[in-house]
Amino acid sequence: MYNKFNTIDSKEIDLPETTLLRDIESRVFQAMVLQVLNKIEGVALSSSSLIDSILGREAHERYTGISIEQDQKMHSISIKIEINIKYGISIPQKAEEIQNKIVEEISTLSGLHVSKVHVVFKNLILDLPKALIENSDDEKNEDDEKSEEEYEGF
Repeated sequence: MYNKFNTIDSKEIDLPETTLLRDIESRVFQAMVLQVLNKIEGVALSSSSLIDSILGREAHERYTGISIEQDQKMHSISIKIEINIKYGISIPQKAEEIQNKIVEEISTLSGLHVSKVHVVFKNLILDLPKALIENSDDEKNEDDEKSEEEYEGF
């Protein structure tokens, strides 16, 4: 009987399957999106608003204007970015360029499916002539001087 136990077939032993996990923090995805945006001309990440500062959203999100939602079950990621665009650039064409580059970069680097890239254009970046900027600064300075003179009499 002892000999029967010595000759156990290794195929009869069932080992539990190894579970491999991979977690990627939202900050990593935010940094990837920021790198993509830095390579695209005519756009800039929208800065945080006063409400974001009051609610303390900056403490939780490293990059304001980039929101990441991960679906662990579907192995996918959803991205929302808020950006400013330079005046004169076609918004539909730029949105498509941004979305395609983000999907390509995130899929390549993380191996995850990008289920959605929502681009929100928040503001225009204007190129104002220097003369206009200087004139508005001069007008502000003159108004400030007038205000100071008016208050000196009180």
